[in-house]
Amino acid sequence: MKKLEITHITRYSYTDSAQDSVNEIRLTPLTDGRQACYHHAITTEPVSAFFTYSDYFHNRVHAFTVNKFHRELTIKMVSTVVTQVNDNNPVAVPSPYEDKAQRLGDVFQNEYAEYLLPTSYTGLTPELKVYSDAIVDENVSLYELLRTIYTTIHRDFTYDPSATSVGTTVGEMLKLRRGVCQDYSHFMIAICRDKAIPTRYVSGYHFVGDLQGGSADFTQASHAWVECLIPGSGWFGYDPTNNCEVNWRYIKLGHGRDYNDIVPVKGVYRGSGTQNLEVIVDVKLVD
Repeated sequence: MKKLEITHITRYSYTDSAQDSVNEIRLTPLTDGRQACYHHAITTEPVSAFFTYSDYFHNRVHAFTVNKFHRELTIKMVSTVVTQVNDNNPVAVPSPYEDKAQRLGDVFQNEYAEYLLPTSYTGLTPELKVYSDAIVDENVSLYELLRTIYTTIHRDFTYDPSATSVGTTVGEMLKLRRGVCQDYSHFMIAICRDKAIPTRYVSGYHFVGDLQGGSADFTQASHAWVECLIPGSGWFGYDPTNNCEVNWRYIKLGHGRDYNDIVPVKGVYRGSGTQNLEVIVDVKLVD
């Protein structure tokens, strides 16, 4: 087990006074079989009262409103999470024929329809269909196929923070051949759903401090990856951006069909001025 501490600060600065700011925050680390959140605190400045609930995908949501005039809004989250070093091996491995027959069956398709249907981000274009068909899914186990998918995506695309925006679709990414973790995740989702593999978008953090010269004291960013359902075994995490399976370094906040379902911080406000956004994320390994 590993204990990780996460600090996530979001700061909005306005060129003119803002009011009636209505916000939703999805910044509560999940507790499941792979990780446990032992401490969690969210504060805002100006101070606000939270209305807390679970959304359709069971993500924890904190909603709040700042009615009075303000020139700056700061949201700070601090959490301590213990993660497991899991082996990621499926419990049951049916034959490729049995597996595919089950995934293509009406019962399975209906049960996991929300993670099989395309979204505005993951729509299947003709070019993307050609790319997907080139990844052969015959005579291999689903576990092996998923490894082939994320390694192929990692090989074919270049990580480039300047190439895409928050609204980039998988069709646009395919033309650019570059993007960030959000784009990589959406792309793997589109390929997997085309092959009848239920796949969901995951929002969270990735600890890499000990890989940076032994120091964890540096600014990081939020991260995204995917989870795919292996029938009989459960949901397994894959990170096509870093070409690996999810391990103890990953802290999950929540999941959905795509980025729209799990935006960490979103809101609206009333005011004539423009806003400037600053996000500071730090993930540290705790002894």
